[in-house]
Amino acid sequence: MIFADSDSTAEILSDTLYAVTLYGPTSFFIYKGEEMGYDYTLLKEFASDSHMALKLEVAPTLSSAIEMLDDGRAQLLAYDVPITSHYRDLVLHCGPEMYSTQVLVQPKVKGSPTVTDVIDLIGKDVYVIDDSKYFRRLQNLNQELADEIIIHTVSPDSATAEDLIEMVSDGKIPFTVVDSDIASLNETYFHDLDISTEVSMPQRSSWAVAPGDTTLAGQVNRWFDSAEQSESNAGLMKRFFEMSKAEPFAPFDFSKGYISKYDNLFKQYSANIGWDWRLLAAQAYAESLFNPKARSWVGARGLMQVMPRTGRGYGASTASLLDPNVSVRVASRLIADLDRYLINLVPNDKERRKFILAAYNCGIAHVYDAIALAKKHGLDPQKWDDNVEKALLMKMNPQYYNDPVVKYGYARGSETSAYVKRIMNFYDNAVREIKM
Repeated sequence: MIFADSDSTAEILSDTLYAVTLYGPTSFFIYKGEEMGYDYTLLKEFASDSHMALKLEVAPTLSSAIEMLDDGRAQLLAYDVPITSHYRDLVLHCGPEMYSTQVLVQPKVKGSPTVTDVIDLIGKDVYVIDDSKYFRRLQNLNQELADEIIIHTVSPDSATAEDLIEMVSDGKIPFTVVDSDIASLNETYFHDLDISTEVSMPQRSSWAVAPGDTTLAGQVNRWFDSAEQSESNAGLMKRFFEMSKAEPFAPFDFSKGYISKYDNLFKQYSANIGWDWRLLAAQAYAESLFNPKARSWVGARGLMQVMPRTGRGYGASTASLLDPNVSVRVASRLIADLDRYLINLVPNDKERRKFILAAYNCGIAHVYDAIALAKKHGLDPQKWDDNVEKALLMKMNPQYYNDPVVKYGYARGSETSAYVKRIMNFYDNAVREIKM
C-alpha cells in the first residue's frame, strides 16, 4: 500500500491505479506500436510518481467511462470531462481545469483578410458535422444573426471534424468549426490555417473520480500543483499542441542522375528484402528528406525515422540510429518482418508493399484493424488503394474505431494514406528517371 500525506490525515492509496480513458487524437492512441496521447502521458507519469501500477481500460464513450467510475471498475477518468451541473452530479472533478472554446478554422490566404468576428460569417458557407455541438452552436448564432450563416452539414458516418479541417487546408471548403484543442493539434499538421477566431464561450473540463473519492482526487490535485509537474505539463502541451507534425516535403530534382548520397546503402539493404532500391530511397525521402539527423515529435530518429524502442529490438542503440547505415539496416529488417506478417493476408507482392509502407508509418496493428474493417464493409482486404486505405481512414471516426472488429482504436489514417501516396509517387518518378 502507498501512504500519501494530506493536509490533516494520512491517506491510503492502492498500489494499483485502475484508470479509464477514451481513444482520440489528444487523449490516447497507439502509434507505431507505442501508446501515446496527452492525457495518457500525464496518467502514466502520475501513476509512476505515486508508485502505483497502472491498469488502463479504454471506454467507447464518456458515459460508459463514467459508468466504470460508478460501479468501481475504474478509479480515475483521465479525459476532459466538462465541468457542468450535469457532470458535477456524476463525478468529482480533479486535476487542472482545461479551457476550450469552439473556433473558426479558416485558411491563411496572403492578401485576403481573415474572418475575425462571427458577424463576418454572414453570407459565408460553414461546414460542420451534422447533429454536433458545432452545428448547434451555429444554429444559435443564426438565431442571433437572422439565419444569415449558410450552414452545410456533413454526415458523421462519412467525415470527422479532423477531415473537415484538412478540407479547409486543401481549399475544398472555406470554413469549419471545431474545439480549440482539436484545432491546435491539427494546426501542427497544417500550417496554412487560422484558428484564432472564437465562436463560443469557454468550456471548462478536467479529469474526474467517483463522487466522494476525495482521497484520490486530493492526490491528483497535489501532484498537478507541484512545480516540477507544472514544468513537465508545459513541455507536454508544447509537444502535443505546438510542435510541427507535418510530414517533411520538398520538390525533388531527378535530373542529376542519382537520388542521394545514400544510394549504395539503399542498394545494399534492398537486396535483402527483395525491393527495388529506388522504393527504399523513396521511403527515406518521405521520412527525413535524406537528413540522417532528423528527429520527429514522437522521437523517431535518423534517415529512416526509426523509433528508439524499435531500434533496440533490432540491436541498435538510440544514438546509433543517427548513423545512416544503422538506420537503413534496422529499417530493412523491420520491413522484412512486416512482409512476413502480411504475406498470407496480402499475397500479391506489389500490392503488399503498400501495406508494408502503411504499417511502417502507423504500426502493423492499425493495418490489421483496417483489413478487418475492409472485410466487414465490403471492401477488398487485399487491395490498398480505395479499399484497405479507405478502411484505415475510417479509423479516425469514433463510429468505426469503436467497432468490435477494431482492436487498436483511433488512428490518423489521413497521415498514413498521404504517406503511402507520397512514396509511390516518388518511386514512380524515380523509375522513369533513375537507372537501376
